Amino acid sequence: MIIRSKAPLRLGLAGGGSDVSPYSDMYGGLILNATINLYAYCTIEETDNDCIQIDAFDADYHASLPLTREMELDGNALLLKGTYNRLMRDYNLPLQAFRITTYNDAPAGSGLGTSSTMVVGILKAFVEWRSLPLGDYEISRLAYEIERKDLGLSGGKQDQYAAAFGGFNFMEFLQNDMVIVNPLKVKRWIIDELEASIVLYFTGRSRSSAAIIDQQRKNTSSGNTRSIEAMHRIKQSAIDMKLAVLKGDMNAFAKILGQAWEDKKKMADAITNPIIEEAFQVAIQAGATAGKVSGAGGGGFIMFFVPPTHKQEVVNALNRLDGFTMPFNFTDGGAHGWKIYPTDDINTLSYGKPD
Repeated sequence: MIIRSKAPLRLGLAGGGSDVSPYSDMYGGLILNATINLYAYCTIEETDNDCIQIDAFDADYHASLPLTREMELDGNALLLKGTYNRLMRDYNLPLQAFRITTYNDAPAGSGLGTSSTMVVGILKAFVEWRSLPLGDYEISRLAYEIERKDLGLSGGKQDQYAAAFGGFNFMEFLQNDMVIVNPLKVKRWIIDELEASIVLYFTGRSRSSAAIIDQQRKNTSSGNTRSIEAMHRIKQSAIDMKLAVLKGDMNAFAKILGQAWEDKKKMADAITNPIIEEAFQVAIQAGATAGKVSGAGGGGFIMFFVPPTHKQEVVNALNRLDGFTMPFNFTDGGAHGWKIYPTDDINTLSYGKPD
């Protein structure tokens, strides 16, 4: 039997960073995000090799390991191994030889939530394979705990919930890791207008978000007034952006996006750099009206808002830099998995119904 899954990456539209502890514990966080048609993929194949074969293309790691209930966390494919270890421990899964393959449509450090989305995708494949009783909230919470608690990786909470639920979501982050996901019903013409008005540009530079997030957490814990007040404004921008999106007010969308970027840069020193500033200068000169870096900052993707009549000019200008623009569409669906049953004919596959 073969099990596959895919989980969508996300664009953080407003409120990014307010989902990170201790800010979310002290003040509560608000996030508006939307998933796009870039994905993390996972395939599990049952085998008779008495081992666990790993082809983690997203982590550039390939190995054949002994069949075990707990993989060594040796720094290689940590997300995959951490997920496997947690599921074996929590659900006492039977030992079964298998091959697992993972890959991603976007590079690590892109600011689109690749790491958390990959954990959700792997979990979804195991849920499908072992018929585990986990819904979207449970998968999101488990993915968060695997990354942040089991593996000790710095970050927030929004990416896991975005990948599991999919679509446009207004999220509330409360004390004790409580999360409420509010799906938004956005009219089709508004989604079309947003797609026509947004340019995604990859700076050509991936980054680790850990150092930036750690400084953000330190600033909050130490009572850094400048950073905390900036985060308060960023959180408020999620409310304002939600209203702008639901009404289709593109002028307000651009204004909120631009102000949120100015506030975001006050959260940590490494959020911007000369590469990012050059991209902003080029895009604005070509016709963009606002933009912000997706994710923690420091590199990865930049989301620019552009009047559709100037979009191609901005795309052409940015593509002359060292990075590249990435076409995309918003998507409704969250993570899902499905089964494939090989038949006697090796060239014929029987497809199971996705959950």
